[in-house]
Amino acid sequence: MGKKKTANAFEHVEPIGDRVLVRKDEPKRETRGGIALPDAAEIPTITGRIVTISAAVENDDELPLRQYDKILFHPKNAIPVDLEHDNQLFVVPVDDIVAVFRRSPSPDAE
Repeated sequence: MGKKKTANAFEHVEPIGDRVLVRKDEPKRETRGGIALPDAAEIPTITGRIVTISAAVENDDELPLRQYDKILFHPKNAIPVDLEHDNQLFVVPVDDIVAVFRRSPSPDAE
């Protein structure tokens, strides 16, 4: 009896070049104030959290991207990674990342 092959044998995805692996956030359907938001198709930019960065991004001091950063990105060139049943992983080119969310430094941090 041979080993049973699983349909999902990959456990790690490493982006190549100027790309990052992002777990897309769930789309919000309404604001805190209760205003209904349109479908995601009408909002071209979405948020997510960086799962893995490529070696090229990690070694580029000009790119302020790190693992676990929350980012805002344009999904046009994002490539879905079919490793999870809900398919929330995407390989995203850094050129499509439009913002990184940062906490404000405390006033006495200087």
